[in-house]
Amino acid sequence: MILTVTINPAIDRTTTMQKLIRDKKLRCTEPLVEAGGGGINVSKAIKLLGGECLAVFPEGGANGKRLQQLLAAAHIRYDAIHTASETRENFTVTERATNAQYRFVTPGGAMSEDEIEKCLHAISNIYPIPQIIVASGSLPPGAPDNFYARIARIAKARNIQFIADTSGKPLQLALQEGVYLLKPNLTELCSLAGREYLQIEEVESVARQVVATGNCEVLVVSMGPKGAWLITKDGSEHIPAPEITPLSTVGAGDSMVAGIAYMLEQGFPLSDCVRFGVACGSAATMNAGTQLFKKEDVFKLYERPKVV
Repeated sequence: MILTVTINPAIDRTTTMQKLIRDKKLRCTEPLVEAGGGGINVSKAIKLLGGECLAVFPEGGANGKRLQQLLAAAHIRYDAIHTASETRENFTVTERATNAQYRFVTPGGAMSEDEIEKCLHAISNIYPIPQIIVASGSLPPGAPDNFYARIARIAKARNIQFIADTSGKPLQLALQEGVYLLKPNLTELCSLAGREYLQIEEVESVARQVVATGNCEVLVVSMGPKGAWLITKDGSEHIPAPEITPLSTVGAGDSMVAGIAYMLEQGFPLSDCVRFGVACGSAATMNAGTQLFKKEDVFKLYERPKVV
């Protein structure tokens, strides 16, 4: 089983308008309302692929109830921990005249120490024990920077593969505690390596240095249209991205993580897992708005012959 953790979930609303004009009343299309947040997006993607998972997240207020309704309608299993603060709401607008996207992301309601402990208790007592935990997304106000590091500790104690997909200090602390797999982008890799900037040709060597610390078994560096680097202590491999026409990058990172976790659970080799993850991420960019990939697009991209 795959367990996903979203400590800062959201209701995502998406709409379109013809053109963004300052100080004007702008007529928008009927909004699409979806359950969102890093780990929840991973759960949705795994479900699209035909897999099963359990989503753990805090919820509060009317938005928290709506979040649960949306997941139930999608037949995604979940364990929701009630909080006093209202679940946040994000808003994305696509300008049809230019296809530009404007994403308005709120911080989320503050969580108390007791609510944080309840979330960690729920994660540590999931049964049957999951094979993989995927923790993804930002932290809400009140959550300690070591939240993901504490999940890493739980995973080690229960012999669970832990995949962390976050940024900044929470990512650094998770790495210090020890994780199975990290999926940084180039900016996050710079942060892990203490660098301000990386040339693309430096990515492999710098990623090797991170893995050499011994606190991370697998590093998958996502590089958008340039694919990804798979780094382990035993070697490295560049996984190219398929050539496509992207419409939106929203959800691509979560889709990539979902594809990797989905294949890992089934015991595929790491190279195949990451190649499938790249296919999922690429397929997600083929859809406008916040919608994730189409399953048939993923398998077409994954099965596409390599150009030699």
